[in-house]
Amino acid sequence: MDMGELSARAARGDQDAWRALVRCGTPRLRATARRYGLSATDAEDVCQETWLALARYLPAIREPACVPAWLATTARRQAQRKVMRRDRDQSPPWQTEDATALGGVAPSAEALALRAERNRAFWRAVARMTERRRRLMHLLVLRPELTHAELAVELGVAPGSIGPLRTRSFAELRLRLRAEGVDAADLP
Repeated sequence: MDMGELSARAARGDQDAWRALVRCGTPRLRATARRYGLSATDAEDVCQETWLALARYLPAIREPACVPAWLATTARRQAQRKVMRRDRDQSPPWQTEDATALGGVAPSAEALALRAERNRAFWRAVARMTERRRRLMHLLVLRPELTHAELAVELGVAPGSIGPLRTRSFAELRLRLRAEGVDAADLP
């Protein structure tokens, strides 16, 4: 039985099909994650996060035959996020924001004040956006690990609309920030 048919049956609540789907798809997901240089433990985390995303998204899938491609894309994105988090957590001391903790020079009071003002301008601009765009911006800033499918679930929209919504939201944000005298290049 192919994964598309298993997906369709799993979406209808067939637990045997769900188990077969996981058994059939997990080796591919694990291999995808390992191609990003992740440890076995991190690769298993990517697999689990991908299956959890599918469990949330499966009832909304219109084309079960697309599930294998969706799984591969989601696993790649999860693996990329895992690598970025790992790299961010292991950044060299000279790239950390709090240089004083490592014996470096603390940011000046002026730099701290400018950063705080930019942050306030950013959130003021976000506050004036429509509710859906405001929620999207909050999710992007506060939960950057969310996939497009997860964002779609959180916002109650179709997964295909996340990209255009994000593009329009950033365009509006840039306009609002310019109106406040903040250049996008000034943002961290």
